[in-house]
Amino acid sequence: MTDNLNPSQRSKTMRAVKQKDSAPEKQVRALCHQLGLRFRLHRKDLPGCPDLVFPKYRICVFVHGCFWHQHPNCTKSKRPQTNMEFWNQKLDRNIARDVEVRERLNELGWRVLTIWECETKQLDVLAALVGRIRRS
Repeated sequence: MTDNLNPSQRSKTMRAVKQKDSAPEKQVRALCHQLGLRFRLHRKDLPGCPDLVFPKYRICVFVHGCFWHQHPNCTKSKRPQTNMEFWNQKLDRNIARDVEVRERLNELGWRVLTIWECETKQLDVLAALVGRIRRS
């Protein structure tokens, strides 16, 4: 698949991608809040700075973008065909970092849940994931 943007347009688009407070993350936060779940945001004292932290349940939640974290079998996780060496290294590093962060949090006694960007569009899936937190 060829890129339909020129390099300066692509650069501008990529700079606009948020690291935190993304739309999927806000959607998860809103649903948790509606269900009466209270949480902390982006705790820097925990490995990986989780998107949502539920101290009462010792659960960390990461809301991952399907492309950036390479959601398996998701259409949004297709790797770019231009500058392939750069993208392969970058995305592989992201995957390795996710595994390392999960292991470190588990060692510290935290449970880790990952909610994928595409799952936030399926309210039944999202509600089931949030329900897992409530049942903890």
